[in-house]
Amino acid sequence: MKISINADMGESFGAYKLGDDGAVMPHISSANIACGMHAGDPVVMYRTVGLALEHGVSIGAHPGFSDLQGFGRRHITMDPSEIEYLVTYQIGALQALSASHGARVDFVKPHGALNNIAHHTGEVADAIARGIRAAGRDLIFVANCLSEMTRAAGEAGLPVAHEAYADRHYFPDGQLMPRSKNSAVIRDPELSAKRTVVMAQEQCLVAIDGTRISTPVDTFCIHADEPSAAAVARQVRAALVDAGISVAPVTGRN
Repeated sequence: MKISINADMGESFGAYKLGDDGAVMPHISSANIACGMHAGDPVVMYRTVGLALEHGVSIGAHPGFSDLQGFGRRHITMDPSEIEYLVTYQIGALQALSASHGARVDFVKPHGALNNIAHHTGEVADAIARGIRAAGRDLIFVANCLSEMTRAAGEAGLPVAHEAYADRHYFPDGQLMPRSKNSAVIRDPELSAKRTVVMAQEQCLVAIDGTRISTPVDTFCIHADEPSAAAVARQVRAALVDAGISVAPVTGRN
């Protein structure tokens, strides 16, 4: 069995530093790099691509709403065509900066509110899929398990990687617990690692009450802006390896 560990990276911009990418990158296999809208800037994007290459980590675009102040976690009402072009625009920026390193973008994972809306809103999921396909038909759509995005990816002819969260709790219906709930984010490395191994081995989501929801799981996300991110990533990876599960990048080149 092969599983990817991904993390949202490159979310600093200008004079503002967010997360410790240098501490997290050695423990993941795929990097979701912010593309300058919710976070990141050209310099940060370029440096983050270089850091990913240094650690043998695959490169993914992490497009979100144009919302630096809200870190892309606020709902912005947009026409589906606007979302489509916004996604293509951000992927293209990262593709160009990756090419300057002699590297390529392998996958795309939507960020924050855009990702949350697309989870259950078909027209938004379809717009994201069209935006990805315009940038490259071989780009892998990293999509929430049991979401409209997994359907949209298939209908658009895109390869899909089903994503679960190592550091977030789920409700028994398979929906992510919102950050407004105090227990939504899991900052305990041991708990994160234990849940992740179960979800990988049983191919399911584990809800906060212990309910198992069956689904394919290909990759696990860790939020690198959390102070606990490096410790969580380190323990999750070690636990997967100890369970006999290979940690591999999200890439169409395996």
